Parts: sequence; structure tokens; C-alpha cells
Amino acid sequence: MVKGSGGSGLIWATAEDLARNRPVVLSLYRQILRALNSPELPLGYAARMAKKAECRAIFLFGAEERSVHNIRDLVEAARHTLGLLNRGRVP
Repeated sequence: MVKGSGGSGLIWATAEDLARNRPVVLSLYRQILRALNSPELPLGYAARMAKKAECRAIFLFGAEERSVHNIRDLVEAARHTLGLLNRGRVP
């Protein structure tokens, strides 16, 4: 569950929240990497590798996030990105 941080209005994720989000985040990460391999995307090899590196960096940065709101925003952004990739568009 979530708890407030001393009146500052921020809500921090507990270990339970992080454990519950882990499978969703890993699944989105793998799906995005697979979608970046799609031959339907108009990307050359170097651009494809650069997008994969960008994806890894975002997910590594997100792995250190502890705010429930920021985690939710990152998951929503990942889902939106996956939707674009599945339609053959590069975000």
C-alpha cells in the first residue's frame, strides 16, 4: 500500500507496490524491445540499436523511481509507446 511522506503530499511506493508492478514493467520492457525489432518500422540497424539503448536507459532510470504517481506515469507512457510501435510508428 502507499503512505504519505510527512505532510509533503508525496506518496511513496512500498515494497509491496514495487513487487506488484515488477511483472507489468518487465512485460512492457520486453514487448517494447520486441516491437523495436519489427521489420515494419522504418529504422536502419543503427537507429534500431539507438532506440533499444534509449529504452533500456528509460527503464533503468524508472527502476529507481519510488513515487507511486511517477511509476504510474511511466507505465502509462510505456503502454502508449508500445501502442505506437505496434502501429508501425516510431515514438
